[in-house]
Amino acid sequence: MDPVSVALLSALAGGVAGEVGRQTWTTLGALVRRPFGRGGGNTPSVSSGEAELTRLAADPGDQGRAQALSTALAVRAAVDEDFRADLAAWQEQAALVRTEDSAVTNIVSGGTQNGPVIQGKDFSNLTFNAAPAPAPPSGGAHDSAADSTR
Repeated sequence: MDPVSVALLSALAGGVAGEVGRQTWTTLGALVRRPFGRGGGNTPSVSSGEAELTRLAADPGDQGRAQALSTALAVRAAVDEDFRADLAAWQEQAALVRTEDSAVTNIVSGGTQNGPVIQGKDFSNLTFNAAPAPAPPSGGAHDSAADSTR
């Protein structure tokens, strides 16, 4: 079984992919919180992944926390057959979530832009303090002729 992508875990914890991403993250949380080996009596002395999940949720941008969660999931999958099967099914569904690999096309056209032009994907909480747009040139040929007679 392939380890869960650190980038995917960070993206889901950070709330990308809208409602689908949120549901995928919630499903992973429910999976991690399930007891080891449904019906088994021996609980291994490895992390369930819950602590790592909580830490990543608190700081989704921390790649170390995402790696710790990925590792905890892999270790638990190695010792818990039920978890391994459920995690593999979760990964198949999570693969459908578009995160950092989705294509973005930015086009700027149609005249002069007087201010910042930002190109990218999924912006939030941005503030711009740009100078006001320059005033358009006043009048035309008629105005300049009137000015020359004064």
